[in-house]
Amino acid sequence: MPGRSMWRALVGPPLRSRQVTEEQITPIEGLSALSLDALTSVAYGPEAIIVVLALAGASSLHLIVPITVAIVALLVILVFFYRQVIDAYPGGGGAYAVSRANLGIGSSLVAGAALIVDYTLTVAVSIAAGVAALTSAFPGLNSATVPICLGILALITLLNMRGLGASARAFLLPTLVFI
Repeated sequence: MPGRSMWRALVGPPLRSRQVTEEQITPIEGLSALSLDALTSVAYGPEAIIVVLALAGASSLHLIVPITVAIVALLVILVFFYRQVIDAYPGGGGAYAVSRANLGIGSSLVAGAALIVDYTLTVAVSIAAGVAALTSAFPGLNSATVPICLGILALITLLNMRGLGASARAFLLPTLVFI
């Protein structure tokens, strides 16, 4: 079938269950695969804070330093607890696994749903912010904003369907350039 062979060329051969569990990435590849949520927040978060404070009025701009201190404190707490999770679950344990082991299935489903919403919003906001930057640099692309966003989303989807290793390697260079 031509459709099946084209699909196979796009996403690669199907992996057996054993192969999926054996798929590994290097720590550097893990940076691009697993830290994009934090990195994208760093990319547009400070600008969003300043825009909101500026819209609130010049008298609210003095809040930038306390907000920055609060964000740094939150990051310190987050890193501290992530380290504890890594020590307690060396084989891998995100919010779903940790909450299931400690709080039960109901809590783990809430954690899993929250992660899905978070990842979906991260991708949507990151693509929108990236395309906004692109169209501000090249105003002639303004009329193609939605098709560009959908094309990038299709590319990300395709990379993720090829597996964690493929998407980690694809995003490695852009992640390192950003850092």
